[in-house]
Amino acid sequence: MIIDIFSDTICPWCLIGKRRLERAMAQRPDLAFETRWHAFQLNPWMPPEGMERSAYLTAKFGAKDAASVYDNIRRIGAADGIDFRFDLIPRTPNTLLSHRLIGRAAASGRQDAVVEGLFKAYFQEGRDVGSAAELADIAAAAGLDRNETLAWLASDDGHDAVVAEDAGARRMGIQGVPLFIVAGKYAVSGAQEPEYFLPVFDLALNGDGQAAAE
Repeated sequence: MIIDIFSDTICPWCLIGKRRLERAMAQRPDLAFETRWHAFQLNPWMPPEGMERSAYLTAKFGAKDAASVYDNIRRIGAADGIDFRFDLIPRTPNTLLSHRLIGRAAASGRQDAVVEGLFKAYFQEGRDVGSAAELADIAAAAGLDRNETLAWLASDDGHDAVVAEDAGARRMGIQGVPLFIVAGKYAVSGAQEPEYFLPVFDLALNGDGQAAAE
């Protein structure tokens, strides 16, 4: 069963949603799932070098509201086994390069490993996932060649594909992430609890026999 996931690499709800989806999939061992990750930039206007995080949060939420928002996310994440370390993040990056890396990883079947590495690097280690050097290290940890990745990121390969994918998501009406599309038909918006996904899996199976695992 194919699950298409629209997300951004600096979206904490996307990591929470990933964990909850994984728990839902674990409850259906009778199915074989394939996840495909798609680009959505929460901040397509972000400068290539990113911006200082406190300035970004103040501009987006206001200083007081930002603290409250992220304290809440930290508590929710902890319940899902995620140790968010927002205090380690000095800058909010532009995510285009990281989405290019995810797109490239699809050809080698390493997409999920790369996505997991990006989330860990950013949310738990405070690393700059807008940096080509950091992305090459993350790619290497996921089983890709570091030098080849670094050279590829230095080119324009994959740039237009990410921009087109992001634009296509917006034309579909996607305004926020995560968004999960199950079997090409059924959309689940937001970081829903695992129990929310289970009837969607059944609906996909009952509504289209080809949605079953091969």
